Amino acid sequence: MKMLKVLVILAFLIQLSGCVLTKIITVPMRVGGAVISIIPVAGNTAHDAIDEAADIVDNMPL
Repeated sequence: MKMLKVLVILAFLIQLSGCVLTKIITVPMRVGGAVISIIPVAGNTAHDAIDEAADIVDNMPL
């Protein structure tokens, strides 16, 4: 039973590597940027900055 738990945890960690891990981080950033973009005047600027930061996180070599 203990070996099964270790294998499940190991499989979970493998799935969180690379692209999946960056998507877990960047999707909430992009959603937050979209919500912020509705604010008049400063919304689009903040959205662009958040989107640029999310692009950088997506391109990180993991």
